[in-house]
Amino acid sequence: MAYTIEKKDEIIIFEINRPAIHNAINGEVLEGFRQFIHTVKTDKAIKLAVITGAGEKSFCSGGDLSVFHKLKTAVESFEMLREAAKVLYDIATLEIPTLALVNGTAIGGGCEIATLCDYRLVKKEAKCGFIQGKLAITSGWGGGSYLFEKGMRNDYALQMLTEAVPYDAAQLVSFGWATDIFEGDKQVALHKFIEKMIIPHSTVLKAYKKLAIRKWEQSQLYERIMDEVKTCSILWEQDVHHEAVDLFLAKKK
Repeated sequence: MAYTIEKKDEIIIFEINRPAIHNAINGEVLEGFRQFIHTVKTDKAIKLAVITGAGEKSFCSGGDLSVFHKLKTAVESFEMLREAAKVLYDIATLEIPTLALVNGTAIGGGCEIATLCDYRLVKKEAKCGFIQGKLAITSGWGGGSYLFEKGMRNDYALQMLTEAVPYDAAQLVSFGWATDIFEGDKQVALHKFIEKMIIPHSTVLKAYKKLAIRKWEQSQLYERIMDEVKTCSILWEQDVHHEAVDLFLAKKK
């Protein structure tokens, strides 16, 4: 199974379970996200939704290139990007708080997934970044749009996107991207982090999350994400992107 979904008391944890390939996202994981969303929406006792990765090294490396690199045209890539962006928007707009438990490297689409969450609890050794620019594309799942919604200074957000490099945890805190840093066991860190914020009754948590969702709706976040998806799909079709991915894959062999 490419993912696991576990409910612990009032918390639901989605774990991407593909550690051998750095927890890369494929169709099965996206389907798991849909199940995750459905469970949260139907189980009113859940107060917090958590996303993490299996193993000690990777949170998520983004899209599985062995699958997605087969898409060559703007039309083909747009369909994939749009469907993934829709699923991730549904996670971002869940009526309860969401937390990315970043247990390891989060790059590309993995950094986008972490960014859309309300909190980012980052392992001290982890590195995270939007590396898409090195592949001659932009973020394609809405990550750039989410980044500018996270209360960071605009220059820091733009820096993360344009430098296209992974940053260490300390730098991510200074940017305002990481909510907090942890060392050691991620489950222990998660428990410590939520001890205080999970106290309010679920109706209180949902009322405050609704304030954020209302702001996003008023600022047409979804429409902006779809524009981002379209831009990425246009760049995806270009030879320079495919050449960059071929070079990246060749280096991994």
